[in-house]
Amino acid sequence: MTDNHELMSVTTPLAGLDGRVALVTGGTGGIGRALVKALVTEGATVALSYGTQAKVAEEIVAEVRAIGGRAIAVQADLRHPSTPAAIITEVEAALGAVDILVSNAGLARVQPWGDISVENFDEMVAVNLRAPFLLAQRTVPGMRDRRFGRILFISSVAAFTGGIVGPHYAASKAGLHGLTHFLAGRLAPFGVTVNALAPALIAETGMLPGDPHQLLEQIPVGKLGRPVEVADLALAILRNPYLTNQVLSLDGGMYPR
Repeated sequence: MTDNHELMSVTTPLAGLDGRVALVTGGTGGIGRALVKALVTEGATVALSYGTQAKVAEEIVAEVRAIGGRAIAVQADLRHPSTPAAIITEVEAALGAVDILVSNAGLARVQPWGDISVENFDEMVAVNLRAPFLLAQRTVPGMRDRRFGRILFISSVAAFTGGIVGPHYAASKAGLHGLTHFLAGRLAPFGVTVNALAPALIAETGMLPGDPHQLLEQIPVGKLGRPVEVADLALAILRNPYLTNQVLSLDGGMYPR
């Protein structure tokens, strides 16, 4: 027999994002911009961080406000270990506690593996792995106390395959998967989900490693992905309170083969 509590848990709709405060790092890139717009459309208030593209950040904030949404832009150099805490402090002062963390900012610089210096390696790990960890470390206590939180790390198919950018890039993205698995089980009892999304060969991102026409030969679906498709899957992940501890690839069928 199903009691009322079980019935209620089955029939309760998925948790909406309306009224939630979201932080999207790397918000001025192709994927980041699509993520910001998608979250705003869902009713979230969004803070987007950016590195050097202040003008693009201002344009995105203006676009959000033009459709009746609310967004702010925060300049951030994620190479520095003090930056994540500074971002959260600024966002909380302007918008309130962060309910949704989408760690999207990433560094990708193609280098022959034999030419990668210690400084190159450390910089890649600092931006792609250390900063996401520090952001989560700062936001998780509040999420846990409020018994609601969504953390989504934007990874890469290179974490599975090694990719072509470089070993430092692949290792940093694979590290996000380990971080996902470590946090997810510990936070699930508090209503906080932790997942990772691993796209590959997404157009309009400035990160395509090579000639787009030649890249099409590697993709079973025969086309490049689009930022809006990444954002669409990200929203599905963020809405769903039963989905946690997962790494989802979005790659047109490239992996596994």
